[in-house]
Amino acid sequence: MSGHSKWASIKHKKAATDAKRGKIFTRLIREISLAARAGGGDPDKNAALRKAITDAKAANMPADNVKRAIMKGTGQLEGATYEEVSYEGYGPGGVAVFMQAVTDNKNRTVSEIRHIFQKCGGQMSEKGSVAWMFKRMGYIDVEKAKASEDILMDIALTAGADDLKDEGSLFEVTTSPEKFEAVLEAVKKAEIEIAASEVGFLPQNYVKVEGKEAQQVLRLVEELEDHDDVQSVSSNFDISEEEIASFSQGG
Repeated sequence: MSGHSKWASIKHKKAATDAKRGKIFTRLIREISLAARAGGGDPDKNAALRKAITDAKAANMPADNVKRAIMKGTGQLEGATYEEVSYEGYGPGGVAVFMQAVTDNKNRTVSEIRHIFQKCGGQMSEKGSVAWMFKRMGYIDVEKAKASEDILMDIALTAGADDLKDEGSLFEVTTSPEKFEAVLEAVKKAEIEIAASEVGFLPQNYVKVEGKEAQQVLRLVEELEDHDDVQSVSSNFDISEEEIASFSQGG
């Protein structure tokens, strides 16, 4: 039990009711613009843009905001020029941290990310130092109370999923990035409630941390996720659901 899925579902619920919705919108706008710039403004022909628009709708972003973000990405509207960057480092207890960010000022962003690492008992590391520990995959988390394991497995594998794992209070379906959308739609079509879903970087091994170190790791990950430029944070911590729940409730 890695704790990854529990943390992901807590993040998902937090985002759905977050008072800092403006910050969520900022991230989504950047994601939409980047996807449109890379693959064009037609979501039917651009899977990354389609996913970004779906996420924006789930966050109740106004359609006009989505449209303007697409137009900025395609160059039809003027706006800041963003680029994707990745950062790597280690947290307390030797856990690996890999994150993706979108910025219009790399010097500012790297300085602020380094400060967060130092403040939370970690350190940034060189490019390539931890990236190899993670694999880009899709994951779909479902609370056990919401679905039968056999039914969920049948639906997911039939749609092209790689695996289904027991993650404590959750089932986690993993897919290749290419199959993620089809599997997600199949689960939704079966009217199974989804706790969290994303294409991200999943750890290939885990480092167990407990007590004070576990709380420090979660603080580091939370502060990195709260940074305006950071789009996603992946870490290979193995922390119990109880410690994650305690942290999310303020200890």
